[in-house]
Amino acid sequence: MTRRTHAALAAALAATLTLGLGACKNDKSDSGGDAAPSNGQGPGAASGSVIGGTPVKGGTLNVLTNQDFTHLDPARNWTLPQMDFGARLIYRTLTTFKSEPGAAGSEIVPDLATDLGKSSEGGKVWTFTLKDGLKYEDGTPIRSADIKYNVERSFSPDLTGGPDYAVQYLAGGENYKGPLTGEHLASIETPDDRTIVFHLKRPVAEFADTVTLPTFSPVPQSQEKGTQYDSRPFSSGPYKIETYDRGKQMVLVRNANWDQTTDSVRKAYPDRIVVTQGIKGGQADDRIIASEGADANAIEMPWMAHESVSKVMTKPDVKARMAAEQTGCTDMLYLNTSKAPFDDPKVREAMMWAVDREAQVTAFGGPAMADVATSYLPPSLTGGAKTDPLKIPAAGDPEKAKALLKEAGRTDLKMSITVSLGDKTRAEAIQQSLAKAGIQVTVNTVDPSAFTDTLGDARNAPELTINGWCPDYPSAATFFPFIFDGRTIKEKGNQGNFSQFRDQATMDRMDQIAAMTDVNEANKAWQQLDEDLLKKAPAVPLMWQRRPLLAGSNVAGVFGNSGYAGMIDMAVVGLKDPAKGK
Repeated sequence: MTRRTHAALAAALAATLTLGLGACKNDKSDSGGDAAPSNGQGPGAASGSVIGGTPVKGGTLNVLTNQDFTHLDPARNWTLPQMDFGARLIYRTLTTFKSEPGAAGSEIVPDLATDLGKSSEGGKVWTFTLKDGLKYEDGTPIRSADIKYNVERSFSPDLTGGPDYAVQYLAGGENYKGPLTGEHLASIETPDDRTIVFHLKRPVAEFADTVTLPTFSPVPQSQEKGTQYDSRPFSSGPYKIETYDRGKQMVLVRNANWDQTTDSVRKAYPDRIVVTQGIKGGQADDRIIASEGADANAIEMPWMAHESVSKVMTKPDVKARMAAEQTGCTDMLYLNTSKAPFDDPKVREAMMWAVDREAQVTAFGGPAMADVATSYLPPSLTGGAKTDPLKIPAAGDPEKAKALLKEAGRTDLKMSITVSLGDKTRAEAIQQSLAKAGIQVTVNTVDPSAFTDTLGDARNAPELTINGWCPDYPSAATFFPFIFDGRTIKEKGNQGNFSQFRDQATMDRMDQIAAMTDVNEANKAWQQLDEDLLKKAPAVPLMWQRRPLLAGSNVAGVFGNSGYAGMIDMAVVGLKDPAKGK
């Protein structure tokens, strides 16, 4: 779409959207929705409302997507939409996010556990008790030892891709390689089938939030299939996998042994959920807009293409089926600080002034689809307030950038930016804004399926790239340590620190904040670190996105859950009339 179209669309959306703020999940995807962290409301929807009303039991919910699941193994599941899908439908965790629209969706509630855990020894020991009556899909009981086993699996070098909170937090895990060789962690105790005790290296005040992650789902050792577990996780949730033809289709059916009385979050409205994969381009958007036959019962995963939003705005009945949900994630222009010119702090400072962030918002769909980011931390981690420590104009200041480059002795800069194919328009906006400061930029695009691997190759990583980061739960402890801690950089499979930023003072301060037992004190310290990091400029904060979510005309219970970066909450979505659309 042209800039003019974006501007017109932004004006139309701004007149009809009511949007607020909330916290979200980790999402290591690009903005084109090819992966990966809200209180936003859709056009025509009142604040806090749910699109389509309350569903009824029965029928088949259809999910249309352009992609296969990266990982459904709970030890490896760390990107959206697979986190929302797996943890809401197939398996349960010790705690989880409340199923509510708006900011309430980031509230943590018990799931398999009876409460949010009990801490002792100053927050270094956490004890959880499982509810009565929990069963797997075959009717066997869920035991505390099964949760211990899956946490141990997350240490296995063969089961890559998942979050490493267990590795970071659990005592005695430094050289542990998982349970597949028969070794187990002494820092996780299961004194009986309903009790699990975690012994941590240091106090973790928000550990009740940490155990919302799929790492803390149960996997019985008898079901272990190594890397093949991805294709058939054993269900502890309301649905089980009936068939899965990778890249083509997955069919979920009810888990008859899931007990609604043990689960306050999941409603399990549909009888079946059919995921159709490999739908190219905007075909899924067009099908749901038309909402004919079975597509009236459809939602899209992960979200609608921004290019399709203009088609929705001209149709009031369709517009009423769309929500634009805030993600709580921050999109950034990462500067590769491991090599020249970005090993020079003065050049990085110049980049902060050179980038036109308003142009980024325009390229993404306008002010209704995103806000200009003025800090690394999203408002969801700063009490809902937008902080702006540097006071740099949203459109940048090319003359200020030129002056800084002159001070650095770099007035002839040439560089390249590498982005996922869906972010080409945004890369071109970067190219144009940097040209005003005398910086020549070449744009390279990578197929979305190879983008993560491209960024993850630390030695050959691009000079510039666009990507985002979302907190796993409402704590900056799930934000800064992953994107700016030099100790997280991996030669292969580098997942967060795409700037390859190594700064000892920053790492020391992160350790100090991590040791704080007072959450409020820690939050203030993280916000001060945000300001300090902005001055060191390892990346340029660009924007805070919203997810455009679209539902078929017979779908109900649709809202973006702030705990899952504004994705449709799969725990409560269903149909208005199960007999329609067959």
